[in-house]
Amino acid sequence: MKEPVTESATDDAETGRVASAARLGSVSAQRLWFWSWLGLVGLSVVLLWLAFPASAWPVVPALIAGGLPAAVSLFPNRPLSERGMGLMLVVWGVGGALACLLAGGVGGPLGPWCLAPVAAASVYGGRRRLAEGAALSFMAALVSALAALSGLAPTLPAEGAGFWLGLLALATTGLGLGAGLILAERRAARRELRRDDEVERLRAILEEQPALILSLYPHGRVRALYGQPPEGVSRDQVRELGLPAAALPGADRLAVIEALKLAIAEGRAETGFAPAGAMDRWAGLTLRRAEENLLLAMVRDATAERARETSLDQARQDAEATTAGKSRFLANMSHELRTPLNAIMGFSDIMRARMFGPLPDKYAEYGELIHESGQHLLDLINDVLDMSKIEAERFELSREVFDGREAVSAALRLMRLQADGAGVALRGVLPSEPLTVDADRRAIKQIVLNLVSNALKFTPKGGTVTVTVQSFEDLLELIVVDTGVGISREDLERLGRPYEQAGDDTRRQLGTGLGLSLVRSFAELHGGEMVIESVLGEGTTVSLRLPVVMRPASQTPPPAGGNVIAFNPRG
Repeated sequence: MKEPVTESATDDAETGRVASAARLGSVSAQRLWFWSWLGLVGLSVVLLWLAFPASAWPVVPALIAGGLPAAVSLFPNRPLSERGMGLMLVVWGVGGALACLLAGGVGGPLGPWCLAPVAAASVYGGRRRLAEGAALSFMAALVSALAALSGLAPTLPAEGAGFWLGLLALATTGLGLGAGLILAERRAARRELRRDDEVERLRAILEEQPALILSLYPHGRVRALYGQPPEGVSRDQVRELGLPAAALPGADRLAVIEALKLAIAEGRAETGFAPAGAMDRWAGLTLRRAEENLLLAMVRDATAERARETSLDQARQDAEATTAGKSRFLANMSHELRTPLNAIMGFSDIMRARMFGPLPDKYAEYGELIHESGQHLLDLINDVLDMSKIEAERFELSREVFDGREAVSAALRLMRLQADGAGVALRGVLPSEPLTVDADRRAIKQIVLNLVSNALKFTPKGGTVTVTVQSFEDLLELIVVDTGVGISREDLERLGRPYEQAGDDTRRQLGTGLGLSLVRSFAELHGGEMVIESVLGEGTTVSLRLPVVMRPASQTPPPAGGNVIAFNPRG
């Protein structure tokens, strides 16, 4: 499928054709000068040979040496490269020096041909070429002068052939310099024309921009402006009164003035304002400092952007209000549900203890089921209550100083029956020395309960769950390792967020998905972090690092791996 030709592509192609035509015209002018030089030299050879046959030596060789560079310059049919023009100037320098030397040196009739490299450089054009030509001309004149002083250069009489040779040298050199001046003037005119075309093209592009682009003085007065202003902004008003006049008087205009000051001080600034001519619209202003006393500004229509930002901000506020309301509702409902549930738990305990006499076996079994179901429901309600308080930012830690081993040991004792029922070995590795921490005792205990409960849920019969507690400087490190089924990469990315669960449907029915979320929240409330590592089919490791350890200044940490005891949750 053929690509559409854009206006920009057409302009670029036109510019390329113009530049190519200019280069070809320059090459044609250069070749015309070379032919003229070569023609004058050739005609002079014939005429002087016929008029002064006795002076054929060294007149003819000198003329051939001076005309040879022009013949060589005619061979390339395309514009020369920078290196190619440099080589051709060397050829002109060698030819001019040889011609001067054969004709008596610098003082001979062909002395002006020492300037042949300058003439050729003026035809090629460019300051660099002129500098190279001048250097080569100086070298040619120096060589010719030294040859004349040393007696190597032949002498020619001033009259006869010498007169005509001098006239030829002056004519050709003057022709070269004159042609160079003409070509230089033409090149300068073409450059100026191209520059004017580029300026006009750039101005046309700027005028078509869907925003107002300005060049400003530091106080906001306009130096130049282009483009289409947004609705409510008057070009004439801005041009006459300055950029601040585009804004609605009051806070919006002050915002523009402050943005100008900030751009001068720091180099850039952005703001927005209601246009003076359309209060229901909104314009965005971007400022950049280009020079010490020059600012560049762009004023665009930002009504849609502002409406979208307002909508997003409102949606965020609504979402936060909804979340807060949900959290308050759950907190209140959890509290209301826990009150009658405690009565159910109490009555079921009375039935299990048979305080009012024996019960038939079936009723005793029902009492056990009621107690187990009530305990499970109470655990779920407690989790929901804690998470609701955390989300509503109403949960406060009750910090105290205690031995961290006690909270961990208590949690392990509570999980012993569940581990025995699941057929999983539960082990604890605790420090032998007291571990003084400043933390929430209930939160530390809840962390261990939730982690061990999750580990038991995902560890098959015959597996092992190990809880390790250690410290380093002010960090309490709690590590729970199981040999369970592990967690997939997809589930691992979701875990730790409220109500997210891993595993199959059977395991998901055993909880609410709040356990790990509560652990993470408790860790963050203590200023710590939680890290989960797992390999599917090999097990999971959950590590917590909490900056809660209180260590006397004189006490040094024990060596790694030393002073630990194995804790048996059976007592």
